[in-house]
Amino acid sequence: MLASPALARATHSFPAFVSGNYLPSSYAPSHSPARRASLVVLAKAKVSTSQADRIARHVRLRKKVSGTTERPRLSVFRSNKHLYAQVIDDTKSCTLASASTMHKSLSKDLEYSAGPTTEVAQKIGEVIAKSCLEKGITKVVFDRGGFLYHGRIKALADAARENGLEF
Repeated sequence: MLASPALARATHSFPAFVSGNYLPSSYAPSHSPARRASLVVLAKAKVSTSQADRIARHVRLRKKVSGTTERPRLSVFRSNKHLYAQVIDDTKSCTLASASTMHKSLSKDLEYSAGPTTEVAQKIGEVIAKSCLEKGITKVVFDRGGFLYHGRIKALADAARENGLEF
C-alpha cells in the first residue's frame, strides 16, 4: 500500500479529457454510483423549422427530378411576397426561361397587396408556358421545390398545362 494519498490518486488512471475539456486527474469523476448519478448530461435536441423541412423535401425531390435538354425542369419557388418560376437545363446548368412577380412587365399587370394569390400564380403559369413555347420547349419536368402541391403551386402548374406545357 502506498503511504501518500496523492500517490494513491495517481495510481488510478482516468481519461484526461472529460466532456471535451481538459481536467487534471484530481478532478476526474469517481467510480461510486452516487457520484455518477449526480453528474449532469447535456443533450441538444434537434429543432426543425418549416424552412429546413422544405429544403429537406426539395433535396429528396431533386435526387429523382433532373432537367435535360429534351425535357428541362420547371422549378417553382414561393415566398411570402413573390412567386418565381424557371425552366432549367441541369445538364448545362442554365436557365432557359423565367417568369416571376418581380418582372416589371408582369408586376404592372398584377394587382395584389399582401402577396401573390392563386390568380397571380395562374398568370405566372401562363407567362412561363408561353415563353417556353416560343423557345420550342413543350415537355418539362415539374419541380415543386419542396412545397405542397396545393394552392399557388397547383394553380401555376395547371395554368402552365392549359397553355401547352406537358408534364
